[in-house]
Amino acid sequence: MSALDAETLLKAYSIGVFPMAMSRDDPQLYWFDPEQRGVIPLDAFHIPRRLARRLKAQPFRVSADTAFERVMRACAAPRPGHPETWINEEIIGLYGELHERGHAHSIECWSGDDLAGGLYGVSLGAAFFGESMFSRATDASKIALCVLVGLLRMGGYRLLDAQYLTTHLAQFGAVEIPRRAYRQRLAAAIAAPAEFHSRAASSFSIVSSMVG
Repeated sequence: MSALDAETLLKAYSIGVFPMAMSRDDPQLYWFDPEQRGVIPLDAFHIPRRLARRLKAQPFRVSADTAFERVMRACAAPRPGHPETWINEEIIGLYGELHERGHAHSIECWSGDDLAGGLYGVSLGAAFFGESMFSRATDASKIALCVLVGLLRMGGYRLLDAQYLTTHLAQFGAVEIPRRAYRQRLAAAIAAPAEFHSRAASSFSIVSSMVG
């Protein structure tokens, strides 16, 4: 696949298809459309008890959309358990353009001036497509996910697409659904309005209702 642009990328997301590279050094991108799709139900998001205690302690300063490319490059960097990645330079450029258009967002967790963890994804209508996350400090990516869910609930989102179900995501309530069911949910979500409230990310109130 070559000459992919941001507009084509959004059209692909609108029908449930997304691109990946085989490695960070592979210049080629390939389309993926899983038969079973991982989704995180926003109304049934589960925060494990230990993580809830960490959230209440507010161990990181949290922001949104302040370091989008840094988050992407951190997601692409090799780290323990993740020596390889599907994020190449073309992916970084394309999603950076989506970010400039307001169709891609990042959550950042900071320890002082150091980026401790975060995630990024694509926004289209009331659907959010989680792309990747990273953590350089205990629970940083998990807290970023909790903040993301709080923002999506606040903004009226209806679908949080996780692409593939993992044991890591299952602890938060992620499930697999068949492609046909996913496409039905996707079409309904894309047709609905939503707003990503980046400035609200720093407020603990967006997740306080989820942890009690």
